[in-house]
Amino acid sequence: MKLNDICKSLLACSVGVGALAAMPAHAEQTTITLARFFGACEADYGKVNDVTKAKGECGIITSLVNQFNATNKDGIVVKPEIAEWGPYYDQLTSRIVAHNVPTIAVMHQSVLGDFVSRKLVEPLDDGFKSVGINTADFTPQARHGVILGGKTYALPFDTWSWLWHLNTNILKKAGLTNADGSPILPKSPDELLAQAEKVKQATGKPYFAWTTANETAAPTRTFFTLVYQQNAQVFSADGRKISVHTAAATNALTLMNKLWTGGYIKKGLDYGATQQAFLNGDVAVDVVGNWTIDDFYTAAQKPDSALHDGYDVVPFANLYSKQAVFADGHSWVMIKGGAKSDKEKKAALTFMKFLWDHDFDWSRTGHLPANNTVVQSAQYKAMPFRNNIIDITRYGVSTPSNVPRQRAIEAIVGEEISSMMLSGKAIPAVEDAIETRVNTLLAGVK
Repeated sequence: MKLNDICKSLLACSVGVGALAAMPAHAEQTTITLARFFGACEADYGKVNDVTKAKGECGIITSLVNQFNATNKDGIVVKPEIAEWGPYYDQLTSRIVAHNVPTIAVMHQSVLGDFVSRKLVEPLDDGFKSVGINTADFTPQARHGVILGGKTYALPFDTWSWLWHLNTNILKKAGLTNADGSPILPKSPDELLAQAEKVKQATGKPYFAWTTANETAAPTRTFFTLVYQQNAQVFSADGRKISVHTAAATNALTLMNKLWTGGYIKKGLDYGATQQAFLNGDVAVDVVGNWTIDDFYTAAQKPDSALHDGYDVVPFANLYSKQAVFADGHSWVMIKGGAKSDKEKKAALTFMKFLWDHDFDWSRTGHLPANNTVVQSAQYKAMPFRNNIIDITRYGVSTPSNVPRQRAIEAIVGEEISSMMLSGKAIPAVEDAIETRVNTLLAGVK
């Protein structure tokens, strides 16, 4: 659905009418718009206004908006404008140029720096104070993502990272579980290759599923993780140059290439097929982010599932000298020109406070909370697998915020690594191409 058609969608209309009906007679309506991805699920959650009854990213964010519209006493109506993830930022930029700016927009923290440097995003410190959002409660990872130059430019919603989702039923067949059923994780590249071969010999199945078709994010995030685990970086201190002719980068690419050529990665999978391969029991490990935890855990409760009594999740296994993993996060921003009046700005901040107060509900997706109070709560720690991944809020590594065009860089790096795997491009040539293409891009950024 195109963004400029979304405001006319049945969802936006039904939400607005429903909220208006629930509004106290004395309240004057204030309508704000919310640009987001996370999918569309009106058939399942369009009328659900109790977030505790929702599951998954789409269900939870949809229900949160519905709940706010149904319960706030200020006459505020939030109208969602739902976009597909892929073209979201291009469409958002086009909307800014056309002066069709949403009141609030979701934004990856890795993208925030580009919008801040162009002076397109409102600083929010004073606004947060006015509604009772304390930035001291942000987790360390969240603070890194939304505070630039000493100013807070977004409300962090979560931290997500690169995880290993494990089918321990398959690992058990390969002798890779402990007596208590917990997985035996590799601690070096050689151990990983040896374990992958054990799975292949015992089950005939590849060790890994990760997306290699029609997407570039997966290989880039894996590559960055492997470099970070060697206590190395790829970007210069000023964020304007990439260097991958290094021992750490070569080690990472060599390992990824060995996994591919050894048949340890299931080939030809786009994003959807990657997740389905894991659900079907076709692979031992799915390399993907936090957002699939809730769905995989739900599947594992079904007796006919390949994951039944055999699902676990851990941070990307530590294969080198340093505990580290690629991390990013979702946040909410107010783009300049979105709030047309002080009243709309206050309404937007009120809704942001509602989202902040419901950070635990969002964390049920599998995303790590941005609210340190939630991270430390018994309620959060009691959820499945959270103790496995909670320390990512401490040692997750984000690309530095002074590196511009991070999404474009992710695409370039992923394309070149895919060329190595799919067409046999030599590693030195891959490193040459990454440096040439990325540094040309960075040199052109004003």
